[in-house]
Amino acid sequence: MEHGQVWLLWATLAAVSLLYFLSSLRRRHSSGRRLPPGPRPLPVIGNALDLRGNLHQTLARLARTYGPVMRLQLGPVPAVAISSREAAMEAFTKHDRRLAGRYVVDAVRALGWADRSLLNLPSSDPLWKLQRSVLASHAFSPRGLAAARGVRERKVRELLGHIRARAGQEVELGRALYGGLINLVSSAFFSVDVVDMDAAASESAHGIREHVGNIADLMTKANVSDLFPFLQPLDLQGLRRAAARHLGEIFRIVDGIIERRLAENAASGDGSSEHDHDDFLQVLLDLMSTGKVDRDTVKAIVFEIFWAMAELLRNPSAMAKLRAEISGALGGKETIEEADVVALPYLHAVVKEAMRLHPVGPLLAPHKAVDDGVEVCGYTVPKGCTVFINVWAIMRDPAVWDNPEEFMPERFLGKAAEVDFKGKDFGFFPFGYGRRQCPGMPMAERVVPHVLASLLHAFEWRLPEGMSAEQLDLTERFTTSNTLAVPLKVVPISVAA
Repeated sequence: MEHGQVWLLWATLAAVSLLYFLSSLRRRHSSGRRLPPGPRPLPVIGNALDLRGNLHQTLARLARTYGPVMRLQLGPVPAVAISSREAAMEAFTKHDRRLAGRYVVDAVRALGWADRSLLNLPSSDPLWKLQRSVLASHAFSPRGLAAARGVRERKVRELLGHIRARAGQEVELGRALYGGLINLVSSAFFSVDVVDMDAAASESAHGIREHVGNIADLMTKANVSDLFPFLQPLDLQGLRRAAARHLGEIFRIVDGIIERRLAENAASGDGSSEHDHDDFLQVLLDLMSTGKVDRDTVKAIVFEIFWAMAELLRNPSAMAKLRAEISGALGGKETIEEADVVALPYLHAVVKEAMRLHPVGPLLAPHKAVDDGVEVCGYTVPKGCTVFINVWAIMRDPAVWDNPEEFMPERFLGKAAEVDFKGKDFGFFPFGYGRRQCPGMPMAERVVPHVLASLLHAFEWRLPEGMSAEQLDLTERFTTSNTLAVPLKVVPISVAA
């Protein structure tokens, strides 16, 4: 594009946005509705300059000035941030259906992903209801989880073997866990590993970790197409095209898995129900064969343990207490099974405390008001408004938690052990609430404690030589999920059985 055309484009953009801004301002003042307070937006860009840094932390800081229900302007797009337990409780208990829409960034529209993704589809869409039903009935039902327990336990043993081969050396724990857990999920669902744990460099034969990470980065980059939707067809920054390349590679991997299974089924002579596999992929393929889902719907479905490990490394007394609980309960047992961790209260307290301090989705996935009539704490949330639920701020609120910045698993013992992941208390809901709650929660409840207990039972964990617990950097890096800005490197020491 020539220089003159670029200036013309931006001049047009500024003029249209200014008119939109002024007209929306008139609408706000003339509607008579009581809108939430918030920082004053600038023409065209709105509050973009107010939202630099880790978004969940920035919104929590602004909420201390403007209150727990706060209005923002993302270009011409209105938004509301909710940052207190009381406001979240009112929003979800009174308006769950009205707030069940999704704010969809332009990058996820690549290859039509947003039109078939459970995360991005509106909850009123029949395809969303079908996908949710399939997951609840098969993948994450008690029967489905029980059926795949043996596979999950085997993959945990393989992860321990991978780490044991590197005992005494520095290990980047997040990378090892990512590969191991991706294989746990893919084996439980599809009976196949997608990550080569021992490959050099990327540690993945397909680079799936890198593709997923790059898509997450693209989804959270400032994008002019999100601020000004009328520019979406131009994809000026190329973010949708970049996302399409990475999604294309992931879809290619999934297509390969599907093709191999279809070939196996065809070779067995019937192509569908009589087969050697009894996993979630076969459920999907059987549904495909009856026309209940299409192939594209099959292409889409992981993370918390390294946060717990990082907090335990920074709090050696808590790690010692947890290892003592595991050792006392399991004695000389060589390997831990999922059923073994049910009666380990301190383990579950550690997992909950790690999730309280470091929720995987600190803002959940942004909601969207799909109807008028939403009012939270006396403030109107207009139809079409993006709604951020700052669960990170709520779970660190001093009005809800004593010493909220401290890692204190003991807060989830005793009567507080009854606090679960379903969010009924609204002071602790790391997986969200209501109809948009994460469907994978039942699996996470089983896998996270099991893997954490297995890691602590098989190894002693030390920081690299010369590093103290106080020097451990737990700075967060926010993309679509909450990760450590500095990779966690640890030294596992094998424990004799």
